[in-house]
Amino acid sequence: MIALEAYLKELRDLRLSGAGVNETTYYGPLANLLNAVGGDLRPRIRCIINLRDTGGGIPDGGFFTQQQFPKASADSPSEGQLPERGALEVKGLQDDVLAIAESEQVGRYLQRYGQVLVTNLRDFVLVGADHTGQRRVLESFQIAESYSAFLEAIRHPRRTAEERGVPLFEYLRRVLLRPSPLSNPKDLAWFLASYAKDARVRVENAGALPSLAALRESLEGSLGIHFEGERGEHFFRSTLIQTLFYGVFSAWVLWSRQGGEGRFDWRTASWTLRVPMIRTLFHQVADPERLYRLGLVEVLDWAAEALNRVDRAAFFTRFSEEHAVQYFYEPFLEAFDPQLR
Repeated sequence: MIALEAYLKELRDLRLSGAGVNETTYYGPLANLLNAVGGDLRPRIRCIINLRDTGGGIPDGGFFTQQQFPKASADSPSEGQLPERGALEVKGLQDDVLAIAESEQVGRYLQRYGQVLVTNLRDFVLVGADHTGQRRVLESFQIAESYSAFLEAIRHPRRTAEERGVPLFEYLRRVLLRPSPLSNPKDLAWFLASYAKDARVRVENAGALPSLAALRESLEGSLGIHFEGERGEHFFRSTLIQTLFYGVFSAWVLWSRQGGEGRFDWRTASWTLRVPMIRTLFHQVADPERLYRLGLVEVLDWAAEALNRVDRAAFFTRFSEEHAVQYFYEPFLEAFDPQLR
């Protein structure tokens, strides 16, 4: 949140100065924000602004892992290397990121660098290839819903950082980690927990919907507990999301064990769940109308995409149902909600 607050303050001050230009003036604050995210990862990831042309054009930046630098103290990676974690394309605050994502320029970067993070400094979209090789937006994030709303947001950088800092950093971490192999159960647990945190924010922002009251009664009856007060409300919504993601993961494990072919679809998860209580709860939580109202369909699609990226042969050499708590559920809860754990 400190890094996001600093980013918003710099954007505000640079804009108010009237001395800058539409895009490049803001590269420095953006690189600082991205390096704050990448600096906490292992390996560390650094954003280098203004890459040289290596055959696909000149993107505004690229994401390099620590191993790509000849020495830990080096300011630039070894000559000729491509950024392992993709390219960065930056436009001005009033530009449409989705239109940029569809541009021929981004298409060339995608072919050369594997994935492209496109931003207008307030909206972020990750452009990549789907399982058929076609270009598409893989994940997106907005600091504010519109240009005017963003101008209001940067007037209050601390408040905006408190509200949007955690989900933005989760999103950017997923972007930077996405190209790495996904075969370790703990790594998969982190990805699903990250999506689960995004889902919980959406549920919390949904307010007191009637559908949530019905779900609350179902969970209380099935678990034999009551959610009371502010802590109870937090526990209810976290338990709701936990049930949903546990159900999706359990269904994926069973689907994989049964020789699942093609691509896993979370929409059919309830058909493969074996534990009656979990199957019943999941069926209630995953009701399509409820999911759309809560804004969870998009997040579950992202989670399923992560599951479909897993190297299953390597994953199941490290994962067994007998040790699922140690290798998946404990790491999931630690990343998702340590208080709930």
